Amino acid sequence: VQLQASGGGLVPAGGSLRLSCKYSGRTFSGYSMGWFRQAPGKEREFVAGIRWVSGAAEYADSVKGRITITRDEAENTMYLQMSSLKPDDTAVYSCGAAAVRSIATLSPQRVKYWGRGTQVTVSS
Repeated sequence: VQLQASGGGLVPAGGSLRLSCKYSGRTFSGYSMGWFRQAPGKEREFVAGIRWVSGAAEYADSVKGRITITRDEAENTMYLQMSSLKPDDTAVYSCGAAAVRSIATLSPQRVKYWGRGTQVTVSS
């Protein structure tokens, strides 16, 4: 199973980015998938999650209203559309999949499959 995150970069504050996470090797029906981020000196944290079958999504309070998570089953890809970016959003963003039904329980500790992260840097 492979997950590959891409789409990171350097953007000015207020800018937008779309991250992609393409997976292969299995299907994720019954799984929840999500995006996590880790800033320098901080622990990895949940950003957004999505139930693969239903498409139901949840977000961390810090990104609500600015970030949208979606998935495209035909393309085996999950996306994270980010707008109104802030310097505090600077981090390495990683995608992951966990065998949990509730996104509320989608934590880094529950992730079974990780994708390599992509750096997002927001300049002030």
